[in-house]
Amino acid sequence: MRIVIAGGHGQIALRLERLLAARGHEGAGIIRNPEQAEDLRAAGAEPVVLDLESASVEEVAAVLEGADAAVFAAGAGAGSGVARKDTVDRGAAVLFADAAERAGVRRHVVVSSMGADPDHEGDDVFDAYLRAKGAADAYVRSRSALDWTILRPGRLTDDPGTGRVLLAESTGRGAVPRDDVAAVLAELVETPGTAGLTLELISGTVPVAEATKHAAAG
Repeated sequence: MRIVIAGGHGQIALRLERLLAARGHEGAGIIRNPEQAEDLRAAGAEPVVLDLESASVEEVAAVLEGADAAVFAAGAGAGSGVARKDTVDRGAAVLFADAAERAGVRRHVVVSSMGADPDHEGDDVFDAYLRAKGAADAYVRSRSALDWTILRPGRLTDDPGTGRVLLAESTGRGAVPRDDVAAVLAELVETPGTAGLTLELISGTVPVAEATKHAAAG
């Protein structure tokens, strides 16, 4: 499979790219900074330099042409303000979904956030982030041409992954290592039966592959 990842230099994306390469897939990561290209190559992915805040739908669709799946893992990141939460966490996600639809790439996986809600109240930057993520999720869910799955991890940590998670429509609050988020994403890409699901993710006791199959089975 060829999988195109938006936000290809992110902490979760780099982990995912390594996993996909190990599984024999062809990964491509969209990055804004060409200086990050070597990190993607080291992870086994093809770097594609493109700024999702200024690119057109046609430009992104050209990158997605011929892909088997698309993964949106981009984010404005820590230290960014309200404006970039909108342009990246919402705007780039919408653009990527439109481009996937234009390119005919049905399988579409989104890394969102637990608590994402377009109607979330509050004036802090994190509140704006949850609104932006929620609005992006709602848009993706409205696209009938996409076989989408939205993954909403809990609090992210850099602890070593355990390979065991709780993956369900509602999990309650909790933390999860980025290693395990990437492992779940790799399974979701290969599990079309999870299309149409919005899933929360925290650490748990069920092996990742089993948890994904259980989610697909409903």
